Amino acid sequence: MSDAPQMIFVNLPVKDLERSKTFFAALGFTPNLTYTDDKAASFNISDTIMLMLLKEDFFATFINRPIGDAHKQAQVILALSSPSRAAVDATVEKAKAAGGTEPTEARDYGFMYQRSFADPDGHLWEVAHMDGEPG
Repeated sequence: MSDAPQMIFVNLPVKDLERSKTFFAALGFTPNLTYTDDKAASFNISDTIMLMLLKEDFFATFINRPIGDAHKQAQVILALSSPSRAAVDATVEKAKAAGGTEPTEARDYGFMYQRSFADPDGHLWEVAHMDGEPG
């Protein structure tokens, strides 16, 4: 078995690929042109997390069930750690400025501070800082 860290590829169906590319670039995610074409776009979130945005018709070629409407049903919450509370706020404010929404209020549990946003296709994201994390 390799000692290389395991990667995760988060694949999301999107209605408007260009709008989604603009949105995630505004969050500061790094475009990865190796896996980008007219059907899909790739962004590096970290060294081990890759976001794959696939046009809905292309996404459908990988599955054997209907694509849900993320504006109406929740299927998953994508959670990202953040180095500080201020960074949590900055990320969510960037998302809102780029066309996202904030579906829930900020939550402060003492040991963890989190906020959420929905991207233009309705996918739910959380950004959290936990005490004891670097930053």
